[in-house]
Amino acid sequence: MNQLNTRIAVITGASSGIGYATAKLLASRGAKVAVLARRADILEKLAAEITAAGGTALALPVDVTDQASVDAAAATVEQTWGPADLVFNNAGVMLPGAIEERDIAQWQHQIDLNVTGAMRVISAFVPQLTKAAAAGATVDLINTSSIAAQNIYPYFAVYSASKAYVSHLSRHLRAELGPKNIRVSVVEPGCTDTELQGHFTFPGALNWLAGARETITFLQPENVAEVVGFLAEQPKHVNLQQVVVMPTNQAS
Repeated sequence: MNQLNTRIAVITGASSGIGYATAKLLASRGAKVAVLARRADILEKLAAEITAAGGTALALPVDVTDQASVDAAAATVEQTWGPADLVFNNAGVMLPGAIEERDIAQWQHQIDLNVTGAMRVISAFVPQLTKAAAAGATVDLINTSSIAAQNIYPYFAVYSASKAYVSHLSRHLRAELGPKNIRVSVVEPGCTDTELQGHFTFPGALNWLAGARETITFLQPENVAEVVGFLAEQPKHVNLQQVVVMPTNQAS
């Protein structure tokens, strides 16, 4: 069933993991999907897969650390299909490390992408969401956070703080945008098998990851994509503001 066949969806961080899986799922349910990320070749492959399966996709290479890049993508979406009514704000990076290493470049990269990048996407697309809601559409802004926003993990301080920002931001935005009929949700996944773990270099984090894989069956990106689809398919007056999705055998 094409339950989302009137929706115009934007997915950031769409070149891998949760974003890639979510783009395919939303398209399979009828949404037009604009896929945004830096890696143009992977976006084109994703768009081709969606089109071959009977869906509609638009590949837009974007760097969410560059406001002009995000604004240009937003303009293209609206010019092509009209205002977006579903934004999955998902781009992010995880670079654990000890604070005493003083790796300021890694700290800054996580903040630029996870915090300021998320804000750039919101800045670019909230006008479209507002316009779509005023026209009577069902409208969603869904932000990707992490269970790390709630729990404490050694070596993940900066990443966890960046995700706590996203979670708390989402709660505030819901209070601000809900009266305009824009649903705001935050998804906080536990351990999920994505490219993020491939960026680890700090030995303490690598040891933690190896231990986690021995005891936890990690979520797959498709599992989180199903949650995003579920949020988008709720009746217009229903807003799940925060969803924590965890592997069954991950305690915290």
